[in-house]
Amino acid sequence: IAASSSFVLPLLLVLVGVSTVRTAAPVKGRGEWRLLRASIGISAMHMQLLPDDTVVIFDRTDFGRSNISLPGGRCRFDSYDLALTTDCTAHSVLLLLPSAAVRPLSLLTDTWCSSGALLPNGSLLQTGGFNDGDRVIRLFSPSRGGRSDWVERPFYLSVRRWYASNQLLPDGRVIILGGRRQFSYEFFPRELAGSRTVFQFPFLLDTWNRETENNLYPFLHLLPDGTLFVFANDRAVVLDAIRHRVLRRLPPVPGGPRSYPSSGSSVLLPLRPGAAPEVLVCGGTPWGSYQAALNGTFLPALRTCARIKPADSDPAWSLEDMPLPRVMGDMLLLPTCDVLIVNGAAAGTAGWELARNPVTRPVLYHPDRPAGRRFAVLKRSRIPRMYHSTAILDTYGRVLVGGSNPQAHYAFANVMYPTELSLEAFHPPYLAARTRPRMAAAPREVGYGERVALRFEAAGHYGAWEELVVEVVVVAPAFATHAVGMNQRAVMLEASRAVWAWGNFGYVAEVVAPPSPKVAPPGYYLWFVVHAGVPSNGVWVRIR
Repeated sequence: IAASSSFVLPLLLVLVGVSTVRTAAPVKGRGEWRLLRASIGISAMHMQLLPDDTVVIFDRTDFGRSNISLPGGRCRFDSYDLALTTDCTAHSVLLLLPSAAVRPLSLLTDTWCSSGALLPNGSLLQTGGFNDGDRVIRLFSPSRGGRSDWVERPFYLSVRRWYASNQLLPDGRVIILGGRRQFSYEFFPRELAGSRTVFQFPFLLDTWNRETENNLYPFLHLLPDGTLFVFANDRAVVLDAIRHRVLRRLPPVPGGPRSYPSSGSSVLLPLRPGAAPEVLVCGGTPWGSYQAALNGTFLPALRTCARIKPADSDPAWSLEDMPLPRVMGDMLLLPTCDVLIVNGAAAGTAGWELARNPVTRPVLYHPDRPAGRRFAVLKRSRIPRMYHSTAILDTYGRVLVGGSNPQAHYAFANVMYPTELSLEAFHPPYLAARTRPRMAAAPREVGYGERVALRFEAAGHYGAWEELVVEVVVVAPAFATHAVGMNQRAVMLEASRAVWAWGNFGYVAEVVAPPSPKVAPPGYYLWFVVHAGVPSNGVWVRIR
């Protein structure tokens, strides 16, 4: 993609429509599943798309031997690992999107149930884990040709962070919040936190249950006023993470707990100019499900989704039913501003062999439609994706789906749900369109509020002779693990005009970049042009 924000246009410019509302009904269809790789060598427990079109994937180092060797004939020794103290296999790989090739990466400390965030410079910050990894941070920097490897910094974290959550903040710092029996948060870089490194957060203690916890992997969403929406168990608060004050307590969500191990999922719905922010939480379990599953009874998962506008003067949850009950589902923001829900089970909870009845049909949620008409059930996958499965959006607009390891070790036979090393690509219905826009050029970097020109092609439209209406949506890719998509974000840009520029199909759209880092924290985003419900390929643009 060429990097330029100014273009030489013909003297005759034909103005065509640009809108910040839905331009057309979503493309009909049920989607398509394609197997990318029968095995990537590990189970995709954690995934993050990087700005060089690679995907970092890893599981945990105390599983035993994986199916891919460490690079250079190296081995790892870990006296804490009861499965295998000397392990010469890899537990992290790098996927190259254009070819679907994988190469092994080196991890020395245990990343089980860890968290992550993409930093403003494009590097992945990865925090915490289990045993020797619970106070470690790890950094992975993208590079041309995908030759990078992990850099690990032991004991960087002030306390152990196992099942914590991360969120990138407007000032470029990352908040690392919660964890097993940790009722606090801290920041990366810690040097910018002042004399204190750990900040107590009583809300996590208030939502903690001694038997089931149900406050792990809290849902974090940065609101466009710079405050933080924090959800744990069945409750939420709005936190000022700069002044360390809870500004608002929201009413409990009806139906039961939604965070780990009850493992519903959540997104901040796409942000639109002038619209109030809204949070969506779907799935979870009824009260008592975890104890029941331990005793061999697998209660049906919750069927409800709940929406709330946290900035309202009197916020309240509105409920609607999904077509299928679901626990451990992954929720993804698509470039069409719809939400995809994939993976998980219809009964039980998260945990070792504590779920039954895989839900293999994704569901598409259209947030702008009237209640009662928002859901569509899509094509079934043939592969159950249970505990420790993940899903992320990629540059092509596909959804990469992998993982599933409901056992304490790799188990490929004689179990109800074997360990899955495969990686699939789900093609949402819009990828079945006969033609789709193609982004031709975009700037590599933009400033907040800057006017930006995007060149794109829309085959089948004939310049001056046909009106063209488009949207431009920017998406921050998620760090995905345990049904949580950390830092996932979609922002619809304010658009001023689009013009026919060259040939039969060439157009230029002018848009205004997000107004502030509160709306879009600094860093790398995928920019999509959407026409008639069909998105272009995504291009990486750094917002600074």
